[in-house]
Amino acid sequence: MKNSKTKKLKTVNEKMLIVAIDIGKAIHHGYFRGPDGQDIKPFPFHNGQKSYEEFWMKVLHFKQQKNLEEVVVGFESTGPYAEPLMNFLAKKPVRLVQVNPMHTKRLKELTGNSPNKTDSKDPRVIADVIFLGHALTVVVPKGPAAELRRLTQARQRASKNRTAMVNQLHHLVFVVFPEFMQIIKKLTSKSSLYLLKNHPSPEDIVDLGFERLHSLLKKISLGRLKQCQVKALFEAAGNTAGIDEGKESILTEIRHLVSCIERESQFMARLEEQMSQYLKKIPYSQSILSIKGIGEVTVAGLIGEVGDFKQFKTISEIMKLAGLDLYEISSGKHRGQRHISKRGRSYLRKLLFFVAINTIRTNGIMHEKYLRMLDRGMPKVKAVVAISRKLLRMIFALARNHTTYMENYGHNHHVKLAA
Repeated sequence: MKNSKTKKLKTVNEKMLIVAIDIGKAIHHGYFRGPDGQDIKPFPFHNGQKSYEEFWMKVLHFKQQKNLEEVVVGFESTGPYAEPLMNFLAKKPVRLVQVNPMHTKRLKELTGNSPNKTDSKDPRVIADVIFLGHALTVVVPKGPAAELRRLTQARQRASKNRTAMVNQLHHLVFVVFPEFMQIIKKLTSKSSLYLLKNHPSPEDIVDLGFERLHSLLKKISLGRLKQCQVKALFEAAGNTAGIDEGKESILTEIRHLVSCIERESQFMARLEEQMSQYLKKIPYSQSILSIKGIGEVTVAGLIGEVGDFKQFKTISEIMKLAGLDLYEISSGKHRGQRHISKRGRSYLRKLLFFVAINTIRTNGIMHEKYLRMLDRGMPKVKAVVAISRKLLRMIFALARNHTTYMENYGHNHHVKLAA
């Protein structure tokens, strides 16, 4: 049987130059080390095209001086500050690798038996981690995949902003009209937002009159809001426990928040529309969408987080990227429980977790597998995580082979063979 597990390859050979970079917001610190151990003292360089070009000329000079053939450039996971430099280096003949900050932190204490952190020490430690073969290859998203990553990040920020504004709205509405949320449970519904924007005070609702209020809400809610609820709202508005002092200022802020929530919702809808357009430019996206329970926003997020599924050779690599790879702590006769490492892209794990939730529902494609796991005594959360891992394997296989998901394939295939 062919072994498909990821093999730990020796990253450095006798013809490879290690370039380690300690990323900063304004100033980076570079460090070169040859295979024979010869190096240069860490040096600073700025964020900017001119400084990047000067840095690259130093790399080429050191490479030529030592008669080396390959260059591997490594850095820690540092968020947005590494992106301009990473984009610059991605166009050069180098191999980009990423080092887990936890690895550098632990190795740093071995160097000099001290947790001392300096700009001259950090790049040397990063180079040590690369030399030991513990760095991961960086897949830089390109074309539609890069656009999907940016759109996903923009949608995350918009969703976070909208949630914060909805929470503020809850607080303010409770102060002026506490009964409102007892009757209309969902504050972001069309009926709720319409009232809070146009008739935010209890007095405004009373002035409308019951018949007009009922007619408006029936039209806006498309008949979903029942007459008894409208009657309860109207009666509560005439006898509310809300405050009177300072109410006008609160109502001004309520109107403002409703307008902002609507704008954020419209912005998110535009982002989702763009996601749909870019997904059409990635052929294997339709293979992933063939899985029941996965929508376009989720697939856009998955591709954006991974970069390109076809750049990975084994499922183990993507499991590590997602932080869904397993580990256990055992010693002697003690055998520890297995857990996921969580040392990967947290949003990728989050997306897979919610996909798993969708697929384990009644009539979901993973419902029976989930029930079997529970029958074996597996806790619910661990079962959902296990389903997440299965889904990631499935998504990787569909993207790699560019095939369509077929429910109950194993059973149907067995019946066909038996016939």
